[in-house]
Order: sequence, then structure tokens, then C-alpha cells
Amino acid sequence: MSKKKVFALRIDEQLLKAVEKWAADEFRSTNGQLEWIISNSLKTAGRMSKMTELPPEDNDINESKAD
Repeated sequence: MSKKKVFALRIDEQLLKAVEKWAADEFRSTNGQLEWIISNSLKTAGRMSKMTELPPEDNDINESKAD
């Protein structure tokens, strides 16, 4: 299990509303959706090493929801 770090995030109200709606559509929490968006963006940009990727079971769930 990976460690999670808590931090405050300032975000534009409209941007947050869009993320909240997307999260609801995907049956995720807002926090989970933000984590998925960031993780997916890092992988796409080639900035996430294999050691820091989410466990395979998390990737399977997220990839199936993206289809």
C-alpha cells in the first residue's frame, strides 16, 4: 500500500465543479478523480517511473473506467 500525503489545494471554483461532476460520472470521490487525472497525466508525459506507479489492481480499475 502506498503512503498518501495530505496537502491543501487551491483550485478555481469552476474547475473544481467540473472535476466533481466527472468524479460522480466515474463513481469516484473528487480526491480519487484528481489523483487519477494527475497519475494519468504523469504517465502520458513519461514522468512517472515504474516504481511510483499505482498498484496493478488500481490501474485495472481506472483503465476500465476510462474506456
